[in-house]
Amino acid sequence: MEVRKTFERRGRTLAHGRFRMREAEYICGHGCSEPAASGQGRRALVRRSPETTSLLLPRSTIGYDVLAHVGVERFVRFRRRDEIREDLLARWGIELSTGEVSSLARKFCVYLKALHVSRAKALRKALAADGGWPMHIDATGEDGRGTLLVIFAGWRRWVMGSWKIPTENAQAILPRIRETVQLFGAPCAVMRDLGRAVIDAARTYIASLAKPIPNLGCHMHFVRDIGKDLLSASHDALRTLFRQFKVVSHLRSLVRDLGRRLGGGMDDARGEMDAWLRSDANPYCLPAGRAGLVMLRSMAQWTLDWADDGNDEGFPFDRPWLDLYRRCLKACRATEAYLTRQDGDRQGRRALRQFFNILVTVRSEVPFGRHALVLARRAKILDDLRDALRLTLKPSGRNEPLPAVLSPRQAVRELQDIKAAVKRLASSLRRQRPDRGPASDLRAAIDLVLAHLDRHRASLFGHLVRLPRSLGGGFRLVDRTNVALEQFFCGIKRGERHRSGRKNLANDFEHLPPEAALAANLQCQDYLDIVCGGSLLRLPDAFARLDAGHRDRALPARLLAAGDDATDVATSSMNTTDRRFVRTEAFTNRLHAAAASRALILE
Repeated sequence: MEVRKTFERRGRTLAHGRFRMREAEYICGHGCSEPAASGQGRRALVRRSPETTSLLLPRSTIGYDVLAHVGVERFVRFRRRDEIREDLLARWGIELSTGEVSSLARKFCVYLKALHVSRAKALRKALAADGGWPMHIDATGEDGRGTLLVIFAGWRRWVMGSWKIPTENAQAILPRIRETVQLFGAPCAVMRDLGRAVIDAARTYIASLAKPIPNLGCHMHFVRDIGKDLLSASHDALRTLFRQFKVVSHLRSLVRDLGRRLGGGMDDARGEMDAWLRSDANPYCLPAGRAGLVMLRSMAQWTLDWADDGNDEGFPFDRPWLDLYRRCLKACRATEAYLTRQDGDRQGRRALRQFFNILVTVRSEVPFGRHALVLARRAKILDDLRDALRLTLKPSGRNEPLPAVLSPRQAVRELQDIKAAVKRLASSLRRQRPDRGPASDLRAAIDLVLAHLDRHRASLFGHLVRLPRSLGGGFRLVDRTNVALEQFFCGIKRGERHRSGRKNLANDFEHLPPEAALAANLQCQDYLDIVCGGSLLRLPDAFARLDAGHRDRALPARLLAAGDDATDVATSSMNTTDRRFVRTEAFTNRLHAAAASRALILE
């Protein structure tokens, strides 16, 4: 090789900071040639410094380590552009604009997708060593925008592919399934939700196989879909009634008014009420003065704290308007007990009467009770179905420890027990079903559940996957739900909200590169072992190898086509102190005791 020319280059890398260097370009002295990058004809054999090609992107001053750092910070740690920019400047003296950070983040996604595909053979081998892989399919978006379709390897918890689709339909989903299978091998089962589009896509794909595989429906989606059909009408009607009579707004107004009256004496008043709660005073007589007012304010706040009765699982597993209805009844009964006593000061009794007048509407207006009764009766059927399916894991919500991992034998036994429990429930519902008479709603509810069971029975069971004899035989179980994939979606949305500070992510999801979902794999050690030598520190080298032999350009442009502790007591919102107090055992016991008293009923 002979020196063809030398030239000066500038660079910015984490390893070297900002630098200048002189690079030599070499050409074969014997006139050797190689195929042109375009695939048309041949070109002279030219080589450049390997040190330079491993450091900097083609035709760029940016280092591969900067590219990898920006991408990991943006899509794994969900940091803002200005945070990434300030960190690069402070730690390495590398100055980038926010626009450059955005551009590098998009390029990172392109390189990550290319790296994922380039390691397809090794990833496929790892999946085959497991006895195959269950394909979990689901999509998410925000307000109907930015629909992100993800295919997930259930046992490994790897994202195998991710795409933006205009809408969920079989024509959009089926090509993605086939693309994934072509790269990573056929799955041993398909786990999906109960949407018509994904059912049709999965059925069409499985029909093309020489040997069928299980086409499984997510148990959580199954129960959730039934729950929405069962409960939506009554739950929506109850919500409409609460809004029609302005119950919540009136309660919040009362809380604000009492907060203004108490003013700066709130802390002292809480202390007085706390002493009263712990005393052996008559539980059905409110204390006089400030303690009585703060007790009443706390009762109103407790009524408004109906979210505490839920499990952060969302409708239909949580029924917030039914919870509010029940709290209104209990608070109304407790208030009634206090009103039957003549103790207390005039100001306190006036406020207590105001509170009672708000709540008694819920008790006396017939539609409230009618819809609540229907909702409670139907919710019981849904809860029985959920119990039969043993769905205890939540797709999102409060931090709770995961249940113990079952052995294969225990898991098989549990699956058999679940199948038997569902069969018993179906038989029980058929016995309970009234053939005629006024119980038309119960009949309709039971028919709805039985229809869903009949329609999806074939996809509810079949999770046992036998392993090939070459791997020692035996079996493995596919997850009964898509909870792991839903938790993945929740993690993305939680990270994006943290990064942007926005609750609504419609615009963010619309502009989020679909390849960003692959960044979650970088938190899986077994994935890192395959794609970049077991460490994120080697990710820049893996990216550099993708550009080897293409120093005249980076990855194809077509891939780039694919950015004071003081609180206001005059507000109806509960601060931390208020919330902690109304959830104490002493407060709730006192309120429940009053509600359970034999005081006269007032109207």
